[in-house]
Amino acid sequence: MALTNTAILATNTTIYTSSGNNAITTVIVCNTSGSELNLTMYAVANNAGLVGTPGTTNMIVSSLPIPAGDTVSFDQEKMVLSDNDTLVAVGSSTGLSATVSTLPV
Repeated sequence: MALTNTAILATNTTIYTSSGNNAITTVIVCNTSGSELNLTMYAVANNAGLVGTPGTTNMIVSSLPIPAGDTVSFDQEKMVLSDNDTLVAVGSSTGLSATVSTLPV
């Protein structure tokens, strides 16, 4: 199992890039700010060497409010990412951090 930790910015931030085929086992997002922030997240495919663009067709979380000092965990469903597929997140402001746990498959 591998962990990746990334600060989520108020612009599209790649929080994980797959190297080979990897299962995303858990994504944990923590709000370290003093105010509620919204999280939007995308699963972006690498199609024939061309990484796609985050948008409504690959959005997996839409403007989820995370209270100040709170943490959300996405661990109910697993995703398998192919080589160079990415998870991209954006916050309504700075103050969110993501931890992504993966397993090679």
